[in-house]
Amino acid sequence: MAYELEQEQYTAPINRGLLMRLLRYLSPHKGKAALATLLMLGISGVTVVGPYITKVLIDDYIVVGDITGLNRIALLMVLLFVSSWLLSYWRGIVMATMGQRIIYGMRQELYEHLQRLSLRFYDSTQVGRLITRITSDIDALNELLSGGVVNLISDSVTLVGIAVIMVYLNPRLAGLTFLTLPFLIYMLTGFRMKIFLAQRRVREKVSAVNASLQENISGVRVTQAFTREDENLKRFDGVNRESYNAAMDSIRLFSFFWPIIELIGVVGTIMVIWFGGRWLVQGQVTVGEMVAFLGYTWQFFGPLRNLGQFFRIIQTAMAGAERVFTILDTKPEIQDRPGAVELPPIKGHVLFDNVSFAYEGDDYVLKNINLEVQPGQTIALVGHTGAGKTSMINLLCRFYDVSGGQILIDGYDIRDVTQKSLRSQIGLVLQEPFLFSGTIRENLLYGNPGAGEEEMLEVSKALGLHDIVQQFPEGYDTQVQERGSRLSLGQRQLVSFARAIINDPRILILDEATANIDTQTEKIIQRALKHMLAGRTSFVIAHRLTTIQQADLIVVIDNGTIVETGTHDELMAKDGPYRRLYMMQFKPVEQDAAAAVSLQADESVS
Repeated sequence: MAYELEQEQYTAPINRGLLMRLLRYLSPHKGKAALATLLMLGISGVTVVGPYITKVLIDDYIVVGDITGLNRIALLMVLLFVSSWLLSYWRGIVMATMGQRIIYGMRQELYEHLQRLSLRFYDSTQVGRLITRITSDIDALNELLSGGVVNLISDSVTLVGIAVIMVYLNPRLAGLTFLTLPFLIYMLTGFRMKIFLAQRRVREKVSAVNASLQENISGVRVTQAFTREDENLKRFDGVNRESYNAAMDSIRLFSFFWPIIELIGVVGTIMVIWFGGRWLVQGQVTVGEMVAFLGYTWQFFGPLRNLGQFFRIIQTAMAGAERVFTILDTKPEIQDRPGAVELPPIKGHVLFDNVSFAYEGDDYVLKNINLEVQPGQTIALVGHTGAGKTSMINLLCRFYDVSGGQILIDGYDIRDVTQKSLRSQIGLVLQEPFLFSGTIRENLLYGNPGAGEEEMLEVSKALGLHDIVQQFPEGYDTQVQERGSRLSLGQRQLVSFARAIINDPRILILDEATANIDTQTEKIIQRALKHMLAGRTSFVIAHRLTTIQQADLIVVIDNGTIVETGTHDELMAKDGPYRRLYMMQFKPVEQDAAAAVSLQADESVS
């Protein structure tokens, strides 16, 4: 199954199904949405009544010289202004709170879903693009959900109210204003696809920038080691330039769009001034009506401009929503089957029963694997790089499902038990240790937060970690920084070892776990593991064949098949693949040692 996040699923500028799915996130906040709408309608009411009060003020009080009435109207206008300010303040608080809660919930939902997606998804997806989804793409929805819908309702009601009053005041002037509507509608509908595509392209390019940043910042040591700074800068400049060009195209589009909308409003206002002024001179309208109508004309184009702005908001939201929902619609490949049972505490009997596996299509990396491991045995998996060793481990942890056959643990097909009950009884130590930001203590207890101080110290001392930790002033409360950067690679690996053991797994997997540890530390770990692995079933992948000579069973894998099994002595007695691997690894060492002895002898003679 391939995951193509950049292949957009929706091509319409406003996809009704997508929009309705977005609006469902408003359901838990219906009360706040209703309150915000009422507040907006109150503000709209004050806005609509303002010019009419101005007409009354001019025609009924100023023209006739009624100072008392003038004072009453002035006081009324002050009260309306204060009311509008209070309503706007309250509305802003309500809408902002509602929007932030919606975005918080969506971000939590997306993060939870990402945690449950299978490894195959992450094999083909850049981390930077995922970060864009959970940050800026979700932020793009905030403006729509926090105020866009409420403002749409308010502006629509305001527009209708203004139109009714304009017709009531002067149908002829109202008709002149309404002549501009076809041009506005054409602009809004004619540009919608262009705006949608522009917003989509901007989000795609921002996602590419984030992906490039994540990769290059994570690999900055390699970059500096190979002096690739200039080349990486050129490559980033290309990605950044594309993002810049996409943003500028969008800016140019909106820079043309909004002035045209404003121009249409200005033309409508000029027509009202031209014809209204002539009718005022002819006595067909009063001064108050003319002033009020000019106010309503400007107000009439205000909601229309806002509706155009809402159109921009919804285009941006659609571009972000389709990308967020693409992830939310991605189903985890590895899921608990209906009726999956809890795997009880296991003894560690493992059976690979005719197992075959392919990451993609028919390109099998494992073919008809049959292997039985008794509880408490230590099994070493050896073979050339790419032989299929790690794939067997991935299948045992059920990071992937077998393409054929089955894997049984204590008689349970691992596909019939819950993932949590399976993985909670497996400890995994990888070649590349990964520590989380936090303290050494938090990382040690990551898999078993309930473990006590005594248990943590016992494991740490047995592995030689305790003395290292005591060298830090904060001890186990030392902050390891991002990815454990405050610790050396070997120290991080020791923490990974201890973390796995503290979790008390019944099956322990060591995937090249001692590759980054010095020889002296490795010997300490080997001695500690003899005690700590007692009673546990262990799978050890190692290229250093000296580390697996004491294994109960050595399994040699080549090109996805098991070609040889036995103990170290049994396999060395044969002229098979294991013996050849062993001799390839140690013959140069023996030759170097012999050469060193010969050189010393020559020097002593001379």
